Amino acid sequence: MNAAPMRILVVDDEPLARSRLQSLLAGQPQVSVVGEAGDGQAALDACTRLQPDAVLLDIAMPGMDGLQAARALAHLQPRPAVVFCTAYDAHALSAFDAQALDYLVKPVRAERLAIALDKVRTYLAGRSNVHGNEPRTRSQLCARLGGSLRMISVDDIRFMQADEKYVVVHHARGEDLIEESLKSLETEFAERFIRIHRNCLVARDEITELRRSPEGHVHAILRHGGAPLEVSRRCLSHLRETLLHL
Repeated sequence: MNAAPMRILVVDDEPLARSRLQSLLAGQPQVSVVGEAGDGQAALDACTRLQPDAVLLDIAMPGMDGLQAARALAHLQPRPAVVFCTAYDAHALSAFDAQALDYLVKPVRAERLAIALDKVRTYLAGRSNVHGNEPRTRSQLCARLGGSLRMISVDDIRFMQADEKYVVVHHARGEDLIEESLKSLETEFAERFIRIHRNCLVARDEITELRRSPEGHVHAILRHGGAPLEVSRRCLSHLRETLLHL
């Protein structure tokens, strides 16, 4: 008996790019394109509705980009395999940090696509042998330093602050920039970090005191020292309630 075809969703904001990928996929064995989408949010909606085995995902798209979409897809059950198809190679490190199986640079070649699909088949076979499909929380984040890569243990992170399109990760060995959104990090690591401000997440066990200044502002005092961090009024009530139950 033949195995069921691999169900694939094609995501790209350019219709011609979607059409070309579908033409390439038509030449691959045991593959079925179940849908297409033009942006990250549409991809999430389609995945929820269609439950594809794999998503061929562009990165540079309006609204929710491919990296943000991939991090959100990691929390679906079952989690589809993600293969990025992009015109740029500058996001490769962030792509693999978002748990992508492969990274194809446009124009995608049929031979290279076949290799990526083989990786997807291996992933799907492993997924079917694992009880349940709970999304895995990463134990490390990766930061780019010039041409090198630094792995940061999540256990060593004290707090994270948004800085324009980057997030500054403050950890036991110093600080590094990563190309992720604070919102996606908050969602993935909700059990470990708590939001104290629209631009700041802090490790729950790092906060030792909430201190009010003479001007009435509240700051979080950290276990490992450093400047106190401002707590916004919007986050204060939830923060106090959480600390009371730690």
